[in-house]
Amino acid sequence: MRAFPVAIRHSLAAAICVVALGACSTISGTYPRSTPLLPNAQVQVTPSTALTFEQVANAAAVAGIVYVVYDPLAPNWTIREQALDAQNYVLSLRAKSFRIGGDGEAAQIFRRRAQLLQREKAYSGYRILDYAEGIESSTPFTHRTAEGIIQLVGYEAPSTPALVPTAVAVPVPLQAPAGTK
Repeated sequence: MRAFPVAIRHSLAAAICVVALGACSTISGTYPRSTPLLPNAQVQVTPSTALTFEQVANAAAVAGIVYVVYDPLAPNWTIREQALDAQNYVLSLRAKSFRIGGDGEAAQIFRRRAQLLQREKAYSGYRILDYAEGIESSTPFTHRTAEGIIQLVGYEAPSTPALVPTAVAVPVPLQAPAGTK
């Protein structure tokens, strides 16, 4: 499952960057223009190194494309959960297209999600009824996948707190001992 709002957000950020870079030159006159959008100027990085605006714009465009494709802030795996009944669940995991490492973590993530379901639903344990890992061939990239079925076992009904007698403070009027005033 792909999160379209994230993709739209990244595309919008890339478009804003391109527009902002293009806005560096003055926009006036008639169109279409015969002069370039970026001025023929340089950014002095060090005393011996200067970059043209064209080089800076190209580097920014490449960085934006790499960021949108790689998306370093997105989780490496997406989990889709489907309840078959009150105790049985299908967990489907899919890795993102570009990631660094994490190829052997599908089983760990699967078990972590099973434990979370076990705690959320107040069960004492779970069984893995089926589990398989594979590769999903899709255009243009392939994705690692994992899918399994778990069964929650040992339902523990939420306990109600036992009624414990509590001490109640009862005010007692003070009386003077006999023979004193």
